[in-house]
Amino acid sequence: MAATATLTKLPQTGAETRAAVRAGRLRHPTSGLAPDFVQTNVAILPKDAAFDFLLFCQRNPKPCPVIEVMEPGQFEAKLSAPGSDIRTDVPKYRVYKRGKLADEPVDIKSYWRDDLVTFLLGCSFTFEHALMRNGIKLEYFGTDRNIAMFTTNIKTNPAGMFSGPLVVSQRWIPKDKVVRAVQATSRFPAVHGAPVHIGDPKQIGIRDIMKPDFGDPWEPSRPDDVPVFWACGVTPQAVAMSSKPELMITHSPGHMFVTDLKDEDLAVI
Repeated sequence: MAATATLTKLPQTGAETRAAVRAGRLRHPTSGLAPDFVQTNVAILPKDAAFDFLLFCQRNPKPCPVIEVMEPGQFEAKLSAPGSDIRTDVPKYRVYKRGKLADEPVDIKSYWRDDLVTFLLGCSFTFEHALMRNGIKLEYFGTDRNIAMFTTNIKTNPAGMFSGPLVVSQRWIPKDKVVRAVQATSRFPAVHGAPVHIGDPKQIGIRDIMKPDFGDPWEPSRPDDVPVFWACGVTPQAVAMSSKPELMITHSPGHMFVTDLKDEDLAVI
């Protein structure tokens, strides 16, 4: 499997995945790793911006569902991943300074400060196993390529200093499986839940579905495939570029922090 070419075996848990990342053996997108364990987006901000961002998440739960908020300066996700280190346990990071992408390091120890507050936000990689159990094949799953993500014309609800567009992830779903995809992902509101749009991408401001703003393009593999779009945790990165906070550190799109929580822990009946 290309995504784990430097590993002797596929990580089966969040702890195994984090250990591989920390040791430098895994620098690829994390889709397909640690089956049934919750993956999260990461947003790290100075304490003086943290309340505004928490309020932003509260007003925009579809793209920014909060899994855990860590104390200022704390780098262990004590509730969702005991023993972890947010400074080293993400395969690749992004560092935004006043809205500009300044760096894409493989650890953030040199950027760490005692006033930094970490937000772990639900990720749609978590519900992929539910889609697959419903007979929906995901072409990118477990490869070294990334999912396609797009900045839309849908505006988020502003809060304090933060505002900007909604980012969505896109998957090709067979027409006869669209209802099942909606039902399956609706059970996971803590990781974006049901789709925000189905069908014509131009209706949400996407001009060319083969030119994603983040990740890799994917062509439909079946003649009846329909483009389906879910709210995405890359939204804070688009918001960072729009709102220009002093500093925001995030995961690189598709390179997630994998927790010890199980998918079903976040499911609703």
